[in-house]
Amino acid sequence: MSEFFHALASQDFLQTAFIGGLLASIACGVMGSYVVVKHMSFLAGGIAHAVLGGMGVAYFFGKSPISGAIAAALVAAWVIGWVSLRWRQTADTIIAALWSVGMAVGVIFISMTPGYNVDLMSYLFGNILMIPRTDLYIMASLDGLIMLTVLVFYQQFLAVCFDEEFARLRGLPVDFFYLLLLTLVALTVVVLIQVVGLILVIALLTLPAAIAAQYLRRLAPIMALATILGMFFTSGGLALSYTPDLPAGATIILVAGTVYLLSLLVTGLARRRRC
Repeated sequence: MSEFFHALASQDFLQTAFIGGLLASIACGVMGSYVVVKHMSFLAGGIAHAVLGGMGVAYFFGKSPISGAIAAALVAAWVIGWVSLRWRQTADTIIAALWSVGMAVGVIFISMTPGYNVDLMSYLFGNILMIPRTDLYIMASLDGLIMLTVLVFYQQFLAVCFDEEFARLRGLPVDFFYLLLLTLVALTVVVLIQVVGLILVIALLTLPAAIAAQYLRRLAPIMALATILGMFFTSGGLALSYTPDLPAGATIILVAGTVYLLSLLVTGLARRRRC
């Protein structure tokens, strides 16, 4: 562990990775709380896996994969949101189809790209150590946009998540705010793929918030604790993976998953004692 802190003080790439993890934790703490309380994990998974299609198309045409990721995430969020609002009975099937098609399109366009760069596959499993410093500005901007939108529409999002029917009766445009919420989830996915990749993004999006929700009941404190936990998981996973040269993204998720299971055990034992 001391070797990691020594390297952190002197290595630019490690400092960039550390800051990237902290920035990702802000988005996952805030939006992950909505995903958990609204039970939108499957929808978020559909958005995350559809992103690979946009990244593959962008890479094929010589554009930035991140720009393709943002475009694909937004389109997927709006399509999934519209489908889930209009055809609730078949939404799961359509989302699963979009999930699979997005991945397939990405793989096809990546394979068709001349001089195919294997590093692009790090977006599947994450490579926090390879985050370009310029991407930190994109992540910070997306964080700022997410935080500002949540601050402005906090009460509306709260109504949509906890009492949708009452919100409709009060005249709140529920469909609009539901789609806006999914849009913010899509932007969060783009932030997180830099750290843990598309395959593991749902774990980092949900686990910190799920742990926080075991101990807290109000949404704002859940967001705060989930953000802190996310920062602990990303920095702790990065530190643990450094010396043995383990995949950083997978180690981050392993730390988060272990803490989540321990938390379940502790809260389960506490309930038994009260009974």
